[in-house]
Amino acid sequence: MGEKRETMLSELDYTKAQLVFFYIIVLLSLDVLNPVKIFLHVFPAISPWHVASLAIGCMVYTFIMNLRPLIYFSTKIFFHSILSIFFNDVQVVGRENIPKYGPVIFTANHANQFMDGLMIMCTCQRTISYLVAEKSWYRPIIGHLAWAMGGVPVKRAQDSAKKGAGCITVAAAAGLADDDVIRVVGKGTKFSTELRVGDKIRFPKSALGIKVTSIENDEAMCLKVEDGVLDAISTQPFPDYVTFDILPRVDQKDVFKNVLEKLASGGTIGIFPEGGSHDRTDLLPLKVGVALIAYSELEKDGINVPIVPVGLNYFRAHRFRGKATVEFGSPTYIEPGTLKDYQKGGADKRRVCNSLLARIENSMRSVIVSVPDYETMQVIHAARRLYREDGITQTAEQRQDMGRRFAEGYKRLLLSVNGEPPQEWLDLQSRLLAYQKELTALGIRDYQVVGLDYEEAELGDGNGGQSKGETVLHRMNIVGHITHLLFIGTLAALPAILLNLPVGLASRIYSNRRRKAALAASKVKVKGYDVMLSERVLCSIVLVPTLWVTYAALLFFFTNLDGPALAVCITCFPLFSYWSIMAAESGMVDVKDLRPYVMKLIPSARRRLTALPATRKALRKDLRKMIRLIGPSLGELYYEKQLDWQKITLETRKMSITEESKKDE
Repeated sequence: MGEKRETMLSELDYTKAQLVFFYIIVLLSLDVLNPVKIFLHVFPAISPWHVASLAIGCMVYTFIMNLRPLIYFSTKIFFHSILSIFFNDVQVVGRENIPKYGPVIFTANHANQFMDGLMIMCTCQRTISYLVAEKSWYRPIIGHLAWAMGGVPVKRAQDSAKKGAGCITVAAAAGLADDDVIRVVGKGTKFSTELRVGDKIRFPKSALGIKVTSIENDEAMCLKVEDGVLDAISTQPFPDYVTFDILPRVDQKDVFKNVLEKLASGGTIGIFPEGGSHDRTDLLPLKVGVALIAYSELEKDGINVPIVPVGLNYFRAHRFRGKATVEFGSPTYIEPGTLKDYQKGGADKRRVCNSLLARIENSMRSVIVSVPDYETMQVIHAARRLYREDGITQTAEQRQDMGRRFAEGYKRLLLSVNGEPPQEWLDLQSRLLAYQKELTALGIRDYQVVGLDYEEAELGDGNGGQSKGETVLHRMNIVGHITHLLFIGTLAALPAILLNLPVGLASRIYSNRRRKAALAASKVKVKGYDVMLSERVLCSIVLVPTLWVTYAALLFFFTNLDGPALAVCITCFPLFSYWSIMAAESGMVDVKDLRPYVMKLIPSARRRLTALPATRKALRKDLRKMIRLIGPSLGELYYEKQLDWQKITLETRKMSITEESKKDE
C-alpha cells in the first residue's frame, strides 16, 4: 500500500496533507480559532465578502498562472485511481535511477497501448510529455487526455500507408552491405506518380519501411540497404512478384522543434521507440528518432540528455485486475566524442545514430524479460516458480532478476548449441509446458500444488473410513470459506449488478471488437491483446458517468427523494462501485482457494490432482539438476548475485550477431 501511495506523494507529503486537512476542519468548526473570524472581529468595518472576494481573485489568478501543472496533476490523480481499479498490484523498481532535475528522455517498451503512458506517468515523480501518434491525438478522449498531459503529436508514416499499384520483385540481394542499393522491378506499377525519393515501401507481413533512393520509371526504382532490410527481403518469395505498401515521407521539423524546446527548458520526454503497440514477447526494431533527438539537443544546446530505459512488465495485461512491474534502468548517455561524426552527416551520422540506438535497445532489454516467443515465456515462468524456494515471497526486483537470468541463460544456451538443444533439454521443456497446461486445465496455481503435497503427507492411512477428499475438506475448514464467500457475495451483489456489470459487459464486447480491428490493421500484432485493456478503460470512462447520470435521472423522476437524499445517493455511486470491485476480488480469492478441494470431489479430477505433487517434485528435481549441470557454463549469470544487466544483454546480443555471421559464412 505504501508503494502505491508513493507514486503520487511521498509518505511525508501525504502525512502533511492529512494534518493540514484536519487542521482546517478544526478551524472551520471553532470560531474562536478561525483566523478570518478573529480578523473581522478586530476590524468590523471590513465585510466578510471583502475577504472572500479577495481570496477568490487570488485563487483565480493562481489557477490561471499554474493551469498546465494543475491540469497535469489532476489528470495524474485521475489516472492513479484508474490504475488502482484496473490493476490488482503495481510495483516499481529502480526509481533511484531517475534524475531528479534537468532534461530526461524516457524510452519504454510498448506492450499495452495507452496504458503504458499512464503507467509511467503514475509511477514517476517527474512531469512527462509524451510523443503521441497523430492518429491517437485526434481520437476523442485520448486526444484530450494527451493534451492535458502536455503531449506532442507525431505524424507516423504507417498511419498514412496505402496500397501501391501492381506488384514488385527485387534483384538478388546476396553480398550486399549497408549503404548499397537494391533494384526493384515492377509489373503494372506507377512508381513515377505514386512515389517520391525519400518515401518508403513495405513488403507483405513486414513492418519495416525501406527507403526509396531513386526512381527510374514507372516500373523500376532503387531501395536503400539499411539495418534489417536484407532480413525483410529474405522473408519474401522473390523472384516471385508481391504486393507492397507505400509509406509517404513525413517532415518532423515541427515535432523536433517542440521536443528540443521542452528538453532545453529542463523538461522530460517520453518515447516508445518501437513506434507502435504490440503483444509480442520481445522488442520490435527501434526507430532512429530517439537517437536523432538526443544528438540534436547535444548539438543545439550542449546538453547530453540522460536516456532512461523503462521496462513495463505485465502479468495478464489484457485482463481486469492484472499485475504490473515498472522498472527504471540506468541512464544511457551519448559519447561526446561522437558528436563530430554526427555533424559530418551521411554515413558517419548514420553510424553513430545506429550505435546509440543499439545501446538504447540494450538498455531497454535490461529492464524487461525478453524471449523469442510466448511458449518460451511460459517455460521460463514455470521454471522460475519451480526453482525458487517454496514459502518465500520474492520482491518485484527479485522476480525481475530471476526471470531475466532464466531468459538470458536460455538464449545463451540456444546460441551455444546452434539452436539445436539436446533431447534431454527438449524433454524437460515439454514436461514444463505439460505441467503448466495441466494447472490451467484444473484451474489452480503452482503454489496450491505445494499445499496439496503437504496435505497428502499429513493424511496417512488411518482416516477412519473417510476419503482423502473428505479429510482435506475437513482440515481446510471449507465451511468457513464458503460462508465468507456467500457473505461477501451477498453484500457485493446489488452494487455489482447495478453499477459494474453493465459497464463490464459492454466494455468487454467493445474492447474485443477493437482488438479484432487493430489486429487486422497491424503488421506486428500476434493476437491484438495489447489494445484490449486500453479500450476497456476508455469505454468505462464514458459509460460509468453515463450510467450514474441515468440512475440519477430515474431516482429524480420516479422517486420521492428530496435534494439532499438524492445527492447522497449519487455520491455513494462511486463508493459502492469501488467497494463491490474490492469485495468481488476478495470473493475470487476464496473461489481460487476452494477450487482444488472442490475439484477433488470429482473422481477424474481427484486422480489428476493427486498426481500433481509427485509430478511437481520430479520436475523440480530434474530442473535443478540440469541448472547445476549447465549453470557453470553461464558464468556470472549463475554465480554472481548482483549483475549489470546492460552488460549482460549486450554480451548476449554480441553472441547472437557472431552466430549469425558464422551461419552467413
